Amino acid sequence: MKILITGICGFVGSTLAAALLESVPGAVLYGLDNFIRPGSEDNRRRLLKMGVKLLHGDIRNASDFEALPAVDWVIDAAANPSVLAGIDGQTSSRQLIEHNLVGTINILEYCKRHRAGFILISTSRVYSIEPLADVGVEVSGEAFRLKPGQVLPSGLSDAGVAESFSTAPPISLYGSSKLASEVLALEYGETFGFPVWINRCGVLAGAGQFGRPDQGIFAFWINTWLRRRPLTYIGFGGNGYQVRDCLHPRDLVPLFRKQMEAAGSQPRVMNFGGGAGQAMSLAQLSAWCRGRYGDHHVSGNPEIRRFDIPWMVMDAALAHETWGWAPQTSLEEILAEIAHHAEQNPAWLELSGIS
Repeated sequence: MKILITGICGFVGSTLAAALLESVPGAVLYGLDNFIRPGSEDNRRRLLKMGVKLLHGDIRNASDFEALPAVDWVIDAAANPSVLAGIDGQTSSRQLIEHNLVGTINILEYCKRHRAGFILISTSRVYSIEPLADVGVEVSGEAFRLKPGQVLPSGLSDAGVAESFSTAPPISLYGSSKLASEVLALEYGETFGFPVWINRCGVLAGAGQFGRPDQGIFAFWINTWLRRRPLTYIGFGGNGYQVRDCLHPRDLVPLFRKQMEAAGSQPRVMNFGGGAGQAMSLAQLSAWCRGRYGDHHVSGNPEIRRFDIPWMVMDAALAHETWGWAPQTSLEEILAEIAHHAEQNPAWLELSGIS
């Protein structure tokens, strides 16, 4: 089987590549990357040693797909994954749309030409921000939880956000670019006759993730705590009670194998995340860091930023029901893996572009 991974030199793409090579007999992997992200050169060397056929290209450029060999499947791991992209002063809104939507169109045109199946790694950020920001929460054990007794929006429960939850704007420019990509992918697949799977993922984390607060909060927090650099709880009183769940990207590979072999009418859009059992707040993450590395001061800024939400957990019940899927790497294992990597790579924050 021939597989093309876009954005292969990022954390998710490179992690998936390694796991696929281990688990798919006879797999031939191609990778497309523009190598512009800090740290991508390190992953490039590692992937070449694995035998991955790396190609320099930018998904925003249609001509970069013209010389690519035909493959059976494309896994799209190329995106600007920050919810603040396009409004943070570091990237323009046009750059965001070119990366996340125009890039998807170019990939879909490639799939159309070669009848290659398409797997899109999408995001929990396609879900509506306002009802998530307005939901009632209370503090329990240094973390928010949904306040009992309230009437919750459709698609939200203690298990998390389900696929039936609203995707009405506002969902951020990042979220809307991914949602538009989902719709186009499904339309292309239906119109031109190739399989499409949309996998909406929560926070993806693990060793080797570039430690940026807007893209890899678990890696950023652990690396920063270890180096005794400044940390700040932002929003919701400045106490760090906001909660996210966590998933290792390699746990997606058994799913991908099933999707590549499927020949049925399974739902095309599904959630994948660590779920309530693998969720924690920043305050709880700080407690974990304190237990491993000793005390470190964290300041607080109560101002809520645009698009911030207090509690975001992915309900993957449909994935379990359909595919028998569940995360295999525990939250504790993910944190320990990140910490070990941080200890072995003292310059990781600088490599990640953190000055």
